[in-house]
Amino acid sequence: MPDLHEISAYFQGLQDDICRQLAAADGTEFREDSWDRPGGGGGRARVINGQDIEKGGVNYSAVHGELSPAAAASLHAEAGQTEFYATGVSIVLHPRNPHVPIIHMNVRYFELEGGRFWFGGGIDLTPHYVVPEQAAWFHAQLRATCARFDAAYYPRFKSWADDYFYIPHREETRGIGGIFFDRLEPAAEGKSKRELFDFTAAVGETFAPTYLQLLALNRQTPVTESERDWQRLRRGRYVEFNLVWDRGTKFGLTTSGRTESILMSLPPLAGWAYDHQPPPDSREAETLNWLRKGIDW
Repeated sequence: MPDLHEISAYFQGLQDDICRQLAAADGTEFREDSWDRPGGGGGRARVINGQDIEKGGVNYSAVHGELSPAAAASLHAEAGQTEFYATGVSIVLHPRNPHVPIIHMNVRYFELEGGRFWFGGGIDLTPHYVVPEQAAWFHAQLRATCARFDAAYYPRFKSWADDYFYIPHREETRGIGGIFFDRLEPAAEGKSKRELFDFTAAVGETFAPTYLQLLALNRQTPVTESERDWQRLRRGRYVEFNLVWDRGTKFGLTTSGRTESILMSLPPLAGWAYDHQPPPDSREAETLNWLRKGIDW
């Protein structure tokens, strides 16, 4: 059965592997900051400001200590479960070219005092311009990964992503979704800890080849100034979700996580325009029509 040391070491190696692949594709090296958490543990924040990736972060953390009352409540911890251990890798990439999508991935492991543990994670895509063929291909990669472990995983976790990556005050999804899962425990899933760990690892290993294919397809597409304006508006929606609705952001801040690492998900530039309405039949209007739950890609 994998213990927290094996799981943490794997996540460190996953960060290394993904950073190598992204740096090679972009031609730019990551900057690394190692940090310590005052309450226990720490991590490695790696940030890239590259040729194709305008701003990206690939972060590893392994933190432990005592849960704050707010964090304990959000995790539904039982009385006496005040100590925790959490480790994982979190990634957000904001591309320079608006025809390349934003992508997010997170894989994580959480353990509470007394031995209760679970896995979580997922990958989701936020195109500035939705290309249906590419959206379908992206979902096919996630479907194939899920199918290796459980035929029910993809439809279940796809629906979960649709619900999670939703901006209620805009009544639109953040992007085209992907998969999202949380609190996968052996008793609830009918699977061993090893099986759940292997699935979480497979999701992490799906990230780089999938995103690098989308990057290669779109990185050389010509860009107009109006398309850059639209990119800033879509980045603004990304900011709204992450700061208002994202549970991971809230948990990180309430457990005294490293602020710079937590907020590395935000884009370098974003915009908001009052009551912006794209012209009917424009590519921008078409993209907005795709930002809804339940699409069968």
